[in-house]
Order: sequence, then C-alpha cells, then structure tokens
Amino acid sequence: MTHSNSTFGLLIIGDEILSGKRLDRHFQKVREIFAARELALSQVTYLGDDRARLAAFLRASFAGEDILFSCGGIGATPDDHTRQAAAAALGVPLIRHPEAEALIASRMIEVGQPVTPERLQMGEFPAGATLIPNPVNRIPGFSIREHHFVPGFPEMAWPMIEWLLDNQYRDRFHRYHQVERSMIVRGLAEATLTPLMLGIERDYPGVKVFSLPHLNVQHPDDYTIELGVKGPATAIDIAFVHLRTGALTLGGNIEQVASAQHGLA
Repeated sequence: MTHSNSTFGLLIIGDEILSGKRLDRHFQKVREIFAARELALSQVTYLGDDRARLAAFLRASFAGEDILFSCGGIGATPDDHTRQAAAAALGVPLIRHPEAEALIASRMIEVGQPVTPERLQMGEFPAGATLIPNPVNRIPGFSIREHHFVPGFPEMAWPMIEWLLDNQYRDRFHRYHQVERSMIVRGLAEATLTPLMLGIERDYPGVKVFSLPHLNVQHPDDYTIELGVKGPATAIDIAFVHLRTGALTLGGNIEQVASAQHGLA
C-alpha cells in the first residue's frame, strides 16, 4: 500500500556501470520521465552485481515506505542477481510465474530460439510478484511491495517505467509544483550567508535554500555563489526577495537572476 508521504527512488545495477565500461543513461532519462509528470526522485543508488549487497539494500528498502524503481540484473546469466536478491530480502521463494513463462516461450519461438530452462528462469520471480509488460520483446519485469524491477536495457526500461507511472501513480501527477529562483552573488563567502539561509528556511516553511559555490582555479579570488530558493509557487517570490535583500545588505553583488519550474515528488 502506497503511503501519501512516500517518495520515489531509483536503483541502477551493474558492474559495467561502476567499472566505467558503460556510462549510466538511466538517471538522466528517468529524471526527465518524472519531471514530465511533475514528479521527482528523492534518491538514486548505484550497486554492482553482488547478490548479498543487493539483498541487504532491498531488505532495508522493503522495510521502508518508499517506492523504488530498479534497473538491471533480472536476466538469467550468472551475473544477474536481482530476482534472487529480492526474494531473499523478502524471505520468500522464487516461483515461476505462469504468464511470464508463456510470454518467454512465445518470444523464443517467434525468434527461432529454443525454449531452454535457462531462458524460462527469467520468469521466476519472488512469490507474490506481478508482471510489468515489456513492449520491446514481451519478456516481463516484476513488481512486489511497491518495488518495480525492469531490465537494464534502456530501450526496455524507460517505457516500462512510464507504464508503471501512468498506470499506478497517476493520482500523484501534478500534485505539487515547485518553483526555483536563483542569483549569482559575488563578494560573499558561504559562511557569511549561512545565517540568512537558515532564517529563510525558518520563516518560510516548505522553502529550501541552496548554495552552489563556483571557484575559478586560475583566479581563486574570483569566487561566486549561485544562491537560490525552491519550493511552492505561493511562497517562493517573497522568500527570494528576502534572500536577495539579505545578500545585498551583507555587501554582496548580484550579477544574474534566473528562475525555473519543476515537479516535486
């Protein structure tokens, strides 16, 4: 059961990502998929193909209230451990799902490949799991306890995640709208700005202040800070005015102002 205060997380699995053999493409694309629905990720985790480590991570995740999307490791080769790790984390057996078995067998026949026990293992999921349709080759992913497991192939994973969001979490779309406003400040150190930032977060509940320093290595004295606020549109304008006025009062120079709009989970 989804809790109203649950957030979304993304788990990206694969030794090839951690070793640098392949660059991760999931995070940026999934962030875009969420943003199009005015949702956001609250956490992103990268793990290698280590069954014990995966099981430990998933055990902790299942014990919480958040929703997790996991990419990778649901095949049937020796370096695929996600199905087994999820079952171990829940303390349930892997069971061959009859619909998944039929889909896999049908796909193998279609492409002229033998229906081997190894291929059918891709339809073995933790007891109680439901299927996630795969529009590319019909070999499904699986969901259990608000955790959703899709292949590592981006061309499969991304439409499967979109299907999950559109079919299971549509009621959360566009629920919140976050506005961001920032400015470039020169001539102040972060420590000088910290009391001002803390005061704004205290005085404007729901507003977050962020500070992104930029250091010119060739000219260390050329130090600027992107200073801004993000939060509900109803509060952000007045909070930004407070922030800008405070930075000027402290002796800072304002060089640029920017704004943006984002979804918020």
